[in-house]
Amino acid sequence: MSLPVSDDLARLLVSEADRINNPDFIEFDPVQFPRRFERLQDIEIVALLASSIAWGNRKMICRNCEKMLLLMGHDPYNFVMDGAYEDIPDGNVHRTFFASDLRHFLRGLHRIYNHYSSLDAFAAKVLSPGQELASWALVEAVNRELAEANDGKGDSRCLPLNLASTALKRFNMALRWLVRRDGIVDLGVWESMTPEQLYIPLDVHVGNTARGLGLIDRRSNDKRAVLELTEVLRSLRPSDPVFFDYALLGLSIINIRRCRRS
Repeated sequence: MSLPVSDDLARLLVSEADRINNPDFIEFDPVQFPRRFERLQDIEIVALLASSIAWGNRKMICRNCEKMLLLMGHDPYNFVMDGAYEDIPDGNVHRTFFASDLRHFLRGLHRIYNHYSSLDAFAAKVLSPGQELASWALVEAVNRELAEANDGKGDSRCLPLNLASTALKRFNMALRWLVRRDGIVDLGVWESMTPEQLYIPLDVHVGNTARGLGLIDRRSNDKRAVLELTEVLRSLRPSDPVFFDYALLGLSIINIRRCRRS
């Protein structure tokens, strides 16, 4: 259960979000990779792939995002539509994400792009206007397409399959990039969703920070925690609750550094 947000805490969250949400953030974050492209389909593909491997050491994440772009010849949409992913050599891409997982993902994206002009158009088709839990509904729809393209098989290394409980951290991060429209870090290229429909990308560090601030008291970093935390932040900024993701990121980094010094 979440606790009330004091005026002092609200001011801290706004101040910290404003501090982190600036162009300097881009260079050290996976958001840099979709930002390299102008074509909507390229941005979408890279946003999904970069967010899918966004766990662990940030330098390693960025290095392995570069690896994926190199595998695709820095031309993601044409690479997908040409079916060139079938020639990706076996091997590791990032930690437990392998070339076989990448091929699985790209087969599904090929199927979607064969029927829709963009993932944004696909989202507009499968989501109702203002749909609640849009992130989870969209992942369910994308997972169906991935399975159809892969002999009915799912792959949790691409997108989570346990939608009743998953926090959906990485996909919610990709949606933040694609949907938020302040023009600073996030790209805001999608029309099918609005920022008010977004949810906090919750990982262990953000979760610990949120609990330390009294924003939530749920101990698990699961779907329910995401819903509770986002609802609290929505009370502060109804049209753009995920703005405060930057505050929680910034404060979690400060906490990590303090722990390492102690």
